[in-house]
Amino acid sequence: MEEAGHRGRRNKNAPVGTILLLMCMIVPAYFQPSEDKCPDGDYRTNKGICCNKCFPGSKLVEECNVTGHRSKCVPCPHGQYRDKIHYAPTCLPCSVCKGTKNEKTLKECARNQNTICQCYDGYYRFYIDSLTYECRKCAQCGPGETEKQNCTNLTNTVCECKETFYRVKRKCEPCESCSSECQHLCSRSSVNPKSCDKGEEFFTYVIAGVVAGALVLLVLVALITHMVTKKKWEQRSSQPSSQPTDDSPEPYEVVLLSSEESSVNSDVEVTRSSPVGSEQLPPNLPDCVPLEIETADLIYSVLDLVSALQVKQLVRTLGVRDTEIEQAELDHRTCREAHYQMLRLWAERVPRADGGGQRGILHWPLLQELLDKLRTMRLGGVAEELEIKFSIQ
Repeated sequence: MEEAGHRGRRNKNAPVGTILLLMCMIVPAYFQPSEDKCPDGDYRTNKGICCNKCFPGSKLVEECNVTGHRSKCVPCPHGQYRDKIHYAPTCLPCSVCKGTKNEKTLKECARNQNTICQCYDGYYRFYIDSLTYECRKCAQCGPGETEKQNCTNLTNTVCECKETFYRVKRKCEPCESCSSECQHLCSRSSVNPKSCDKGEEFFTYVIAGVVAGALVLLVLVALITHMVTKKKWEQRSSQPSSQPTDDSPEPYEVVLLSSEESSVNSDVEVTRSSPVGSEQLPPNLPDCVPLEIETADLIYSVLDLVSALQVKQLVRTLGVRDTEIEQAELDHRTCREAHYQMLRLWAERVPRADGGGQRGILHWPLLQELLDKLRTMRLGGVAEELEIKFSIQ
């Protein structure tokens, strides 16, 4: 009984002894100072001693033997350097700038700094990897491009497309017809002369259509008046007496007035010609009286029939210089206004064969030249439309 009681008391004290043993093992280790903690600028040697590091421009010769003592450091030899605090026994070799690789020395090597190299002017540093690089020639912006960022010793030239240009297969192409590829360029607030605003063009076409309709109506009125006058002349000439009576119709002369400076007159001016006593009246008027054509009317008709991309080619074949074409594009907001100016320059530059004529009226040889150039450009359909509209035989 007594031995059994002793065993029970030993079993109850066993867990307490185990806990005390673990505490004796853990607490000293917890309060022991960490081996990684050395003063700033020092490092722990293999012997567990905290020694000082060497300053830039020197190398380690001998480590300290006791904590608090100083290690022995000596300056780097010529041609070598160390640019950071360290505890290495050697220095690094200085770099050499390669003149044959478009590189020059910006600053010579020192004990505490490596050689500083720089690419020649017109070259930039292209890194092959994080350490290796080579000096490459700066890129030049191509046609239709402008420099967004100049080339430096460290970065290449950065190019971007000019305004109203867009990139197609690494090239910048002009946006001239507002196609789907460059539609976004046509919506800019600053309209370029070479980009066509479709809204403005549509509005201009509507106005041109109304004006053209009014001109066609005017021509019809003039033709009807001419036919009525001709009929009266025929009736007058068929009478037996050559002297006019009070009831006989008097002859009329039809004159169609048109001028670029004055507004289009919708009426036909009829002037009476007083017959002279014994003079005989002409038996008949000619069957076809050629009508004079307004320069403005002809130009608008051409612009309605010829595409905007072909107008430039047409005016060049008519002798308008490229400088005048560019100036017209700069002076006018829309393509149609600029194209009108180009054709007007052609119509006013060529002198008239007879040395005279009313201003604003296109001379017939110029009209024939225009028709010939249209057919040369394989625009025979446009030439036929103009001949039908202006009754050209």
